Amino acid sequence: MPDVIQVRSLSKRYGKHQVLKGIDLNIQPGELIGYIGPNGAGKSTTIKILCGLIPDFEGEVQVLDLDVRANALEVKRKIGYIPENAALYETLTPIEYLLFVGQLYELPSKVIQQKSLELLRLFSLDGAKDARMATFSKGMRQKVLLISGLLHNPEIIFLDEPLSGLDANAVILVKEILTQLKQSGKTIFYSSHIMEVVEKLSDRIMIINQGEIIANGSFQDLKMSAQGQSLEQIFTQLTGQGEQTDVAHQFVDVLKS
Repeated sequence: MPDVIQVRSLSKRYGKHQVLKGIDLNIQPGELIGYIGPNGAGKSTTIKILCGLIPDFEGEVQVLDLDVRANALEVKRKIGYIPENAALYETLTPIEYLLFVGQLYELPSKVIQQKSLELLRLFSLDGAKDARMATFSKGMRQKVLLISGLLHNPEIIFLDEPLSGLDANAVILVKEILTQLKQSGKTIFYSSHIMEVVEKLSDRIMIINQGEIIANGSFQDLKMSAQGQSLEQIFTQLTGQGEQTDVAHQFVDVLKS
């Protein structure tokens, strides 16, 4: 099957700092990709470019056979994007906000209302559907954000730290939702610092470090090549972060002094 995401020689610079350094990606329909890396490695920048949110880059990027530069609006209609933090128009209620988002995707108002009420109920937010989101906890806001990114049933779903602020039960629910979305044929591009979740959910894991893809394969492939027992160990080896134990000892020693 043809790739739904094709990236060639993707580079991005902010002033003198080069964030992405010639990335190549090929993603097939129905794949769940785990995209991980240290802070500042270029994960969020990659996702924003793929979503058509950053038009100024070098290289070629196609999503669903659409050139992201030339067809950013059309790409946005077909994808779902769930960032770690987003402006939610806090003076609105969840129902008002979801109606606004659904109308941007040109969904009928009746469909938006029905889907929103049911999805809020499934996230245990039905009791707060008419409350102003300014009063919501981070976890409650994140649930509304997740619903808003999936409301239009997108073909490709981009998630950047989607579990931020969620309680344990909500994390389990989101993991199951992602699993079932994948089983239904959705393509999912998932960035997270929670290695256990990435390890269990992903068909393929890509590790980015200092703007370059340094590993790309299934967890079993990475495990064999890096000789690690867990994704956390593999990640530590490949990104050169193996001194954490020593740093932790030094940290505790300073506390004791």
